[in-house]
Amino acid sequence: MERSRKFLQLTTFTSTFCLLLFAQFARAQVSTGDVITSDAVAKVKDLVSPGVYQQIANGMAIKVVDPQLIEWPPPYKAATEKYSAQVHLSSDGKTPVGYVAGLPFPTIDANDPAAATKLMWNFEFRPLYTDDYDLRFLDCEFAYLGGEKNGQTLESLQVGHYAGMSFVGRTESDPVPTDPDFQVSGRIWAFALYPVLTPAELAGGGLVRHRFADPSKPDVAWAYNPETRRIRELDETSLMNPSGIGAYSPDHFSGLNAKLEDYSYKFLGEKPMLASFHAVSPEQNCMSGAQCADPWEMRKLYLVEVTPVRNTAMFDAGAKMVVYIDSETFSMPYMDMYKGGGVLDQSEIYWFGYDDRTMPSATVAVYPFKRQFLTAAQSFEADNSIATKCFLPGADSPDTEGWYINAGSNNNDFFTADAMVKAAR
Repeated sequence: MERSRKFLQLTTFTSTFCLLLFAQFARAQVSTGDVITSDAVAKVKDLVSPGVYQQIANGMAIKVVDPQLIEWPPPYKAATEKYSAQVHLSSDGKTPVGYVAGLPFPTIDANDPAAATKLMWNFEFRPLYTDDYDLRFLDCEFAYLGGEKNGQTLESLQVGHYAGMSFVGRTESDPVPTDPDFQVSGRIWAFALYPVLTPAELAGGGLVRHRFADPSKPDVAWAYNPETRRIRELDETSLMNPSGIGAYSPDHFSGLNAKLEDYSYKFLGEKPMLASFHAVSPEQNCMSGAQCADPWEMRKLYLVEVTPVRNTAMFDAGAKMVVYIDSETFSMPYMDMYKGGGVLDQSEIYWFGYDDRTMPSATVAVYPFKRQFLTAAQSFEADNSIATKCFLPGADSPDTEGWYINAGSNNNDFFTADAMVKAAR
């Protein structure tokens, strides 16, 4: 425990030093207050991923702001101090053994052959949402980003709930640190996205997904089709493919959301880069042009190359992903996906806020400390320049509370196929 406490104290000092260093580094290329559009995209070529660079070149804008520290929720920090020293990877190097709660691997050594795998498990158990979460009214827009059709909307979609519940690693809402359900079902978490409210032809649709601790047990997921009024169990291929929310697949709803044991990882290093960690909520329903510029700041990001461990028809030969993980929060601000030959296929961006409430109007979902939350996500298809941007929530959301985080807003029964069908009626 003493070793973990000393490390966390060192981490706080190092983070402060790094932010000051990165601010100096950034001034050589960009300055606080700069609004970077396609006209000035060359300024950030080395400060964002290739996929983000292409999105800015196609019309997305960012505004450079001063970097700020982000504190972990105190219960999460306490859990890391208490449990992290006992965590290690399994003999096959794939799965954390001895994990209870908090960050599993607070010490990342760049020379450690398992550094990339440990980073991915830190991402899996990051402090973003440890117990449960529920956002009412997720809004998504499908539109062209770049070219003659820039800004032209193809379709809009609204979903009633974007929700999840963890059964291990719980830190704030009873039962902690483990839900008794875990001993029975072996589930790590459950996720639900339902019901679709608009457009009318998709109304009532939804998705429920369960993740298991057993490395050999694949996820179980069900989708409800309102047209046929049937529930379909989804296989791994379906979870990798777009689900009806533009280019998003269930494996990419919140970064790399696939079962981690199905991939291998290579540590590519760390780098000061721009990312959005103090975005304003609610996110404006806007995708291109200087008027849409969100705050981006310098962060220290870890780069990890991700490749499938199985050579199956689900993956193109040579396909890979490069994910970018923030060294302070272990959230994933963006990721790029490549076809064989290193051709950019798709790029995804995630915007985060940091406050004691996720909507200024909130009176119930107010927290005793500032916490991180997702404000928007965008998936960009490089071949056709179509972007899917989801606003969490949107500026026109009828809800005034925003995210309910670690508040016990939904029980276990919410994450079932039966509940999804019932909500569609």
